[in-house]
Amino acid sequence: MTKCYEKNAGYILTAFAVIALISGILLSRKHPKEIFSPRDYPEIIASGVLNAVTEYNAISYHVDSGQITGFDYELLQAFAQEKNLEARIAPEMSFTNRLQSVLKGQYDILATGTLVNSASKDSLLFTRPIQLSKQVLVQRAAQSDTDSAYIKSQLQLAGKTLYIVKGSPSILRLHHLMEEIADSIYIEEVELYGPEQLLAMVANKDIDYAVCDESIALASCQDFPNLDIKTDISFTQFYSWGVSKSSPILLDTLNCWLERYTQTEEYKKLCKRYFN
Repeated sequence: MTKCYEKNAGYILTAFAVIALISGILLSRKHPKEIFSPRDYPEIIASGVLNAVTEYNAISYHVDSGQITGFDYELLQAFAQEKNLEARIAPEMSFTNRLQSVLKGQYDILATGTLVNSASKDSLLFTRPIQLSKQVLVQRAAQSDTDSAYIKSQLQLAGKTLYIVKGSPSILRLHHLMEEIADSIYIEEVELYGPEQLLAMVANKDIDYAVCDESIALASCQDFPNLDIKTDISFTQFYSWGVSKSSPILLDTLNCWLERYTQTEEYKKLCKRYFN
């Protein structure tokens, strides 16, 4: 077993262990039959608690030397602090579970960069853009100039199998891409793993191709030097936080705060730590 595989396996186990621990703590606080419903900003202020769900990855939320950190985690903490709220943030690997937990009101905010497209807008209200990114193909670097497994253009995706996190909004882009190249692309949706675990699976030759947000791929590539993310799947797109359609005041409050906060030096330093 290589050092790379051991490191990747250790990361996956750590991610699941952290999520299991946090989920257990949160569940222990709640009555097992508690019924949720979406809340708007006045109810959140009255309770003093802001509940958010995010994804465990190198950008949004992760544990580093025993301390929770991440762009979305720190951004949400800044919002909560200004509004005198206690932010309770839980990681969830499955996009479908994150979406459903906001829709039913278990969480107030989907606080991870979520691709805004026609499909996702049918379910949630989205904040002003928080970041720009795009979907990229994750594959192993070419072994030679004639490496037939290496994909240089989207046309070469015809007949290939791409792995993607189950329920991801980028699935819509892949269906559009099939129409553009007039051929089939086989999509395997993975429910148990997040994008970084898919990167590890490509690096370890468990699968050949995956689709991932460029920002997450860039943050993880130093751990996987044999990976290539040069082939774009989409153009640059908006990524935002999402709230229930029953929470328009919360949306307006977030947007007003983001408009101000994104002009501050504190925000610029936060972006530099995670995106530069």
